[in-house]
Amino acid sequence: MQEYTSDALVGTLVDNRYLIRSKLARGGMSTVYLATDRRLERDVALKVLHPHMTGDPQFLDRLGREAKAAARLSHPHVVGVLDQGDDGPLAYLVMEYIKGHTLRDVIKEKGALTPRLALALIDPIVEGLGAAHAAGLIHRDVKPENVLIADDGRIKIGDFGLARAITTTTSTGALIGTVAYLSPELVLGQQADARSDIYSLGIMLYEMITGRQPFDGEVPIQVAYQHVNSTVGPPSALVPGLAEELDELVQWCTANDPDKRPVDGNALLFELRHIRTNLSDAELDLRPPAALPAAATGAAAAGPGGSTPGRPATQPRAAAAEAHTEFLGGVQQPTEVISRGSNPTTVLAGRPRPGAYGPLAAPEEQELGAYPEDAPDGRPEPASKRAQRKQDREEEKARQRAAATPSRSLRAGNPRRRGLAWILVLVLVALLAAGAGWFFGMGPGSPGTIPQLANKTVAEAQQLLHTAGFESTTRDVFDDDVSPGLVVGSEPQAGQVVRKFQSVSLAVSKGPELFPLPQLTGMSLDAAKTALNGAGMALGPVTETYDEDAKAGTVLAQKPGKGTPAKHGTPVGLTVSKGPRPIPVPDVRGKEQDAAVAAVEAAGLKAVVAPEAVFDREVPKGAVVGQDPATGNLTRGGTVTLTISKGPKFVPVPDVFRKPEEEAVQALKDAGFEVKVNYAFGSSVLGLVAGQDKTGRQPEGSLVTITVT
Repeated sequence: MQEYTSDALVGTLVDNRYLIRSKLARGGMSTVYLATDRRLERDVALKVLHPHMTGDPQFLDRLGREAKAAARLSHPHVVGVLDQGDDGPLAYLVMEYIKGHTLRDVIKEKGALTPRLALALIDPIVEGLGAAHAAGLIHRDVKPENVLIADDGRIKIGDFGLARAITTTTSTGALIGTVAYLSPELVLGQQADARSDIYSLGIMLYEMITGRQPFDGEVPIQVAYQHVNSTVGPPSALVPGLAEELDELVQWCTANDPDKRPVDGNALLFELRHIRTNLSDAELDLRPPAALPAAATGAAAAGPGGSTPGRPATQPRAAAAEAHTEFLGGVQQPTEVISRGSNPTTVLAGRPRPGAYGPLAAPEEQELGAYPEDAPDGRPEPASKRAQRKQDREEEKARQRAAATPSRSLRAGNPRRRGLAWILVLVLVALLAAGAGWFFGMGPGSPGTIPQLANKTVAEAQQLLHTAGFESTTRDVFDDDVSPGLVVGSEPQAGQVVRKFQSVSLAVSKGPELFPLPQLTGMSLDAAKTALNGAGMALGPVTETYDEDAKAGTVLAQKPGKGTPAKHGTPVGLTVSKGPRPIPVPDVRGKEQDAAVAAVEAAGLKAVVAPEAVFDREVPKGAVVGQDPATGNLTRGGTVTLTISKGPKFVPVPDVFRKPEEEAVQALKDAGFEVKVNYAFGSSVLGLVAGQDKTGRQPEGSLVTITVT
């Protein structure tokens, strides 16, 4: 169900094209809305950057270049960047809208995942990053919140280009990233490349397998310090029995030295799939142990008397990085601005500064290197000293308020009049208190709980609200799941406790939003798939058939047809050409010419007679002695070349009279004749030829009989 949240931009038209329908999420850098592209009539995700990030024209220019680079990347596991621009004070990115949830939601719901599920989920992420790396794009902010899982099971990684644009814009040398997943080189302000994304993937895989991140701390600098100075331990320390290959995979990806990691996503993908193929079912379906209290699990991982290298002995709470960003629907890991200062190595490469791990004044101040109570020399003061300074300020404020309040009235006045005034004041206060008590206790200001209204008719929902003491308004929305005329949801949402004078807005379903199907016939199958994906539709059954006119792979028909109104996700069946039907070549060798030509043409092929006939001892004159091709298949109208026989060749018969038998036989054979020898006296006496039955010119290969005395 779509989430409905009040926002000033909801209902407005951005750049005269994008109609903002609802607010989806708010982060540290931007707010994401569900919008409708009125030009193309499709839903999109509109990311509007916060005003403090859009004041620099150079930044907007850089953001445009990064968006163009990301838009050139087209891959089924990468969220597509569709548009970028600005409308007055608004700077925005338009991205493909994925209806579903994030990998963070999966981890929160299931905790530690089985190796089979973890590898299946991370495989398309690595494939998408591999395609981006091959195109020269680096993500820089890989984390579960940026992995989107559609309701139909598609998995995509989003937010390419934004982190780089913002990182290269900050004048203070700040970098953008979620501290829990930052690579050591990014923490130290060094150049990022594909191996930085691989490190973040390794941290994410560790979290998927174990249900927790390898490093945490009271403030982000603690986590960043561990990324630089510690190593990620094997996940089998928390998941006993885990395959050794998975330990090696995680530690390969999270090596501190980038040169010891996979060079890019494609290199990692090859190894990942090799491991998936070779692990046994028992290893893939290993169930991680049930979630334990953080301290107990940390102690178990550390062993007696110490902590595991690269991991604190306890996990005191969820990562501090969650404090910055509000996401509708749950706590998320935000992208944080992490100040590097002028010399990050002095902060992180050695021991932490005194007091660096102390508590901060408020969650919004928990940025790496940002201390709310820094001493004049730039070094952080101890927590006790900061608390004392805060108490001194409060006492000073109290003294100022006391000095501004008179200790007595400047005019004493009439005592009786003062008494009457006090009575009137007390009566007025009592009346106000009674009125307030009624208003907030039983009247319109009393609290009430919004009832469950989803899937009810408008009349039923309004009656339930009226019974609960609420007034209501309605607004129509598209919804793929709720029938037209039924309530989709409310604002405030069901279960919230609010004052009864607050009006409740009911979102009433108009049914699914329908979009005309694109023209697919005449396209190649790959182009049709791309068009369906761009229109938000699904590929239905594909039927192949022979066609004499369309080349193989061409779409011949679609169902439903072009222009048919359909909701997003509707499967469209395609009929695809296999090309012309193949025709077996008939064997006409030995047939008379006319009969052979007729047989070839009857098969749907074209017969061509070779211009030169040839002699042949065995095939009679006028018959087919050879054909090309002799076997195999052709398509309709294909050509078969026929060679016609001129019959046997006539050659002169050698005169072998009075020649020795052996010489005579050899001469006849050399001339191309078969030889039969008869003996006049039953056997050879003189060995000379006394006669031969053929002379003159005879067909080559004929039998010549000689008589030997």
